[in-house]
Amino acid sequence: MSANSKSASAGKNVILSSVRDTLRGAGQVMFQESAWTGLLFLAGIFWGSYECHLPQVAWGAVVGLIVSTLSGYLVDDRDGSGPQGLWGFNGILVGCAFPTFMANTWQMWLALVICAAATTWVRRGLNNVMGRWGVTSYTFPFVLLTWIFLLASRQFSALGPVTLSAPELTEAVPGAIDTSFVSLVIYWLKGIAQVFLVDSWVTGIFFLVALAVCSVRAAIWAGIGSAVALGTAFLFQGNTADIAAGLYGFSPVLTAIAVGATFYKSNYRSALWALVATVVTVFLQAGMNAFMAPLGIPTLTGPFCIATWLFMLEAYKFSGKKQHAQASVKK
Repeated sequence: MSANSKSASAGKNVILSSVRDTLRGAGQVMFQESAWTGLLFLAGIFWGSYECHLPQVAWGAVVGLIVSTLSGYLVDDRDGSGPQGLWGFNGILVGCAFPTFMANTWQMWLALVICAAATTWVRRGLNNVMGRWGVTSYTFPFVLLTWIFLLASRQFSALGPVTLSAPELTEAVPGAIDTSFVSLVIYWLKGIAQVFLVDSWVTGIFFLVALAVCSVRAAIWAGIGSAVALGTAFLFQGNTADIAAGLYGFSPVLTAIAVGATFYKSNYRSALWALVATVVTVFLQAGMNAFMAPLGIPTLTGPFCIATWLFMLEAYKFSGKKQHAQASVKK
């Protein structure tokens, strides 16, 4: 093989590996180290975003994913986070959140790039602190930085917090809700889709298929997490509009995957622990909704982070528990 052929082959391999690592970043939002899962996640985001007439959310996801991955390599990938996709998952969530809550201006896109890039530095810093307790920051870099930028958007008219709620104390709004089987399935699927802030039941199907491509167990626990959240919200008569939109489901879905399918070996005790963690996440979701309402900003995946930290602390040990200082799923 000639030198030119070798150079072209090496360049092609670099491009392919870069695309693979970037797509894995999308998959790692739900703890899946799979480029195919990440690609299907993006497909679901595009479908739901265009269905809801918010194409900027889909393109924001792409920008956030690429920017955070690139900035991760600038940080220096000595710990192997890049090939596992661990630089990208916070950035893609930033990319979904900014166009959802702020005006579609060039200043918003600039802020999105800044925030997505910053998640890689914040993630490394938080992990350095949290590693001593055997947990990682999960999606908290996205949560923390997005809260800051959303609050700042109320001071910068160019960002325009167009869909943020007014700062006020809130209470559950009772009301009639369709409880037919088809409607319940739609609410259930939306709970999964809302992990990426997408209000589409079709996107929920995309995400379940994407999970199953990498881990059937993860797909099952995602379904369980959304179902448990939906049942708990109905039982305790949560806000009907939030139930219908799947807004009680997204953090419990992540908790269920983390505790039930990712960081503990499968047995009846870990399954029970995962169910308890999922229910607790629903209450954390409701409590944080009330807590954040006076600030007029969403909880994002904050309830998932808090619940998973609590249920992954070293004080609770099961036989055969996996080392959870690593944030990726080994296959």
